[in-house]
Amino acid sequence: MSTPDWLHITPEVARAIAHGAPVVALESTVIAHGLPRPRNLQVGRDLEAQLRSAGVIPATIAVIAGRPTIGLDDDHLVKIATDESVEKLSTRELPVAVARGSTGATTVAATAHLASTAGIRLFATGGIGGVHRGLPLDISSDLLQLRDSSLIVICAGAKSILNLVATREALEALGVLVLGWRTSRFPGFYIPDGGATVDVRVDSAEEVAEIWSQLRRVGAGSSILLCVPIPDRYALDPKSLDQFVQIAFDRAAKAGVTGKALTPFLLETLAETTDGATLEANVALLRNNVEVAGEVALALSKRDG
Repeated sequence: MSTPDWLHITPEVARAIAHGAPVVALESTVIAHGLPRPRNLQVGRDLEAQLRSAGVIPATIAVIAGRPTIGLDDDHLVKIATDESVEKLSTRELPVAVARGSTGATTVAATAHLASTAGIRLFATGGIGGVHRGLPLDISSDLLQLRDSSLIVICAGAKSILNLVATREALEALGVLVLGWRTSRFPGFYIPDGGATVDVRVDSAEEVAEIWSQLRRVGAGSSILLCVPIPDRYALDPKSLDQFVQIAFDRAAKAGVTGKALTPFLLETLAETTDGATLEANVALLRNNVEVAGEVALALSKRDG
């Protein structure tokens, strides 16, 4: 496939895509806005190293000086992690960032769009956005982008601060196939069971690769959401988590935090009120999701080879 002139793909990633080698896309918003400094830079580097050690090419995605970029060098990764002026970009902000020559970190939606455009079939993230609690019309563009893109998104379900059941119903309405990695339950980021079921349980990377192949073959559906539960040792107690989430929402309301600033504020508050437990859980599930993504990438590459 030809690369659009507005999209920069590093030579390493471009070669891997062209030859069907295993590639996994990674988002940059979790580095810029989802984790505290300096831990964020180390995690960003660690996730890339984790994929390389498994024989998979990492493709962290961001917008650098107005150029959507697939695959960041270390200087760009450092900028994304340390520069407070780095913007948070979903799909609707992409054209503005390109027009103004801005540097920004891509959300799940923007990363999925750019990865799919580049021909990358796998994208690993922490958790997707969804339907907000008490605000049924406040729906993350992540869900719509899953419908409109063509790739496998590996995550730990939807973020625990959301209405997980409503989010699962929205995914069904949008026609997004939801797979559970060795589980029949829809995870909720910090918890392994978000109160709903997945469409299909899968128990191996080869099974995921086969379902993906047949989905593309019959032309039904769009992206696949592969949900990987957080490792048990890092999971939080659901009742305690609900209490902490309510505290975070109360603080956000008192501070007047809304819009794009809400999710980072809530996650930062949760880390504070749980004495860092949610931060450690976040890092653990990211690493776990990347491990599964690497397995699926290798299975897809082997199947196509």
